[in-house]
Amino acid sequence: MAVNLPLPSNLLPVPGIELGFAEAGIRKANRKDLLVMRLADGATVAGVFTLNRFCAAPVQLCKARSGNKIRALVVNTGNANAGTGEPGLAAARETCVALAALLACDAEQILPFSTGVILELLPVERVKAGLPAAIANLKSDNWQAAAEAIMTTDTQPKAASRTAQIGGKKVTLTGISKGAGMIKPNMATMLGFLATDAGVSQALLEKLVKDAADQSFNCITIDGDTSTNDSFMLIATGASGLQVTSADSPEYATLAAEVLALSQQLAQMIVRDGEGATKFITVTVEQGASVAECRKIAYSIAHSPLVKTAFFASDPNLGRILAAIGYAGVDDLDVGKLDLYLDDVLVAKAGGRNPDYREEDGQRVMKQSEITVRVRLARGTHAATIWTCDLSHDYVSINADYRS
Repeated sequence: MAVNLPLPSNLLPVPGIELGFAEAGIRKANRKDLLVMRLADGATVAGVFTLNRFCAAPVQLCKARSGNKIRALVVNTGNANAGTGEPGLAAARETCVALAALLACDAEQILPFSTGVILELLPVERVKAGLPAAIANLKSDNWQAAAEAIMTTDTQPKAASRTAQIGGKKVTLTGISKGAGMIKPNMATMLGFLATDAGVSQALLEKLVKDAADQSFNCITIDGDTSTNDSFMLIATGASGLQVTSADSPEYATLAAEVLALSQQLAQMIVRDGEGATKFITVTVEQGASVAECRKIAYSIAHSPLVKTAFFASDPNLGRILAAIGYAGVDDLDVGKLDLYLDDVLVAKAGGRNPDYREEDGQRVMKQSEITVRVRLARGTHAATIWTCDLSHDYVSINADYRS
């Protein structure tokens, strides 16, 4: 049950990229579980990946191939190909070799991605058998099907588009994402793919994707678990005729703002579709001494099972938030200066309960489907925002039954 998350609509083709899908039966029959994205010659690709030391075989290959002249991406669901050792790497390579033969390119020009169950060998023969069907329906307007093909425990596909006038050219951006559980970046199990028909050099694209990720996919958490497979990829085809060559140019600034806006939209979709989520929660920490300490405190609140279950129950047991702030690890924090708000309700003032706070006001806010927690530290000018959700009975059920 997603929180105020509309189904994708008006998805725009991005010239220079085609998408095809197949039902390969990788884990379950009769569902889209294989996606191929074919890129026009000259496209650039950059990405950021999980920091989990047990990163999956496809992530290892993608990192090694960073900067290559990539011609295609291949994504499978149902099996993460993680915790599979050398056989997993061999399976990922075999998938790339098979797709390269069908697309008449080099295997090193293929980037593989997987998501699903960890510690199980990838059924590579099923993947390879599904590739011809995926290639047969390659189309530029297959973004909806592509969003469906990368889902695991997601309740609905996640995709969005936007356009902008940049440097006298109409530029299109379309992206898809997946994820509902095992979400806590660096990266956050999530996958994200964003394509634009702007032309961006490899070096600039690598800066652009990292900056966008740091302010979007690296600002979400559902359960505090960093996946083995997380990847966020940015593709620039250049088909619009716009060429962005300098980070100091107005064209880059405008494009970066558009990429960030779409990235944040896709990232927030993951939180809105969090496993068992009933509420979408924005946690903002202001007036900190650094962005790092603001993020540390925001994540401490957003990760706390006690805080998250209180939100699920609409129980204004808000001392749990203060406790989470206190154990966040900011050792010199003066809690006597701290203010805590729920939306417009001042709950704690100068480190203690606001004398004017009424519990019914807190409960009114907590019954909403969208809630903002705001903390003012009164120790600087920096701020950070994290997006999360509540923790419900359904989260436990979904994850207890995941492999069934």
